[in-house]
Amino acid sequence: MTAAKTGKVCPVVLRGAGAALEMLAFAHPLAGLQLVKGTIEPGETVEAAALRELREESGITQARIVQDLGSWDPDPGSPRWHFVVCAVDEALADHWTHQAADDGGHAFRFFWHPLAADPAPEQWHAVYLDALKFLRDRIKFPAC
Repeated sequence: MTAAKTGKVCPVVLRGAGAALEMLAFAHPLAGLQLVKGTIEPGETVEAAALRELREESGITQARIVQDLGSWDPDPGSPRWHFVVCAVDEALADHWTHQAADDGGHAFRFFWHPLAADPAPEQWHAVYLDALKFLRDRIKFPAC
């Protein structure tokens, strides 16, 4: 595992291939469409934080890290985001709701966003629009 870093971690769950590649996302009841993301705790590795955040925010418990996609600085003064691809060892539905215990116990509605599709700016929280662009530039689209 990589050395502990400060900032945020974004576990990326993908399904499909080629032009049909999709990324796991969710609707936050107060803050628009988002990706799973959270704070790296002191002494925690990026990998451990990614798996913890994925479990806490989505309920996914059977996952493993398969690729480091690098880091991104949203803007000066904001925490650095670390992106890792997680493979999930359980069948995932097309849609589900998970009651997150943190951040006031919100119900997050999960769905699959086509990676090749442009996100609707009026639906996505602003910082996630830029995060999606970063990911689209980093993720290699497998051949169809």
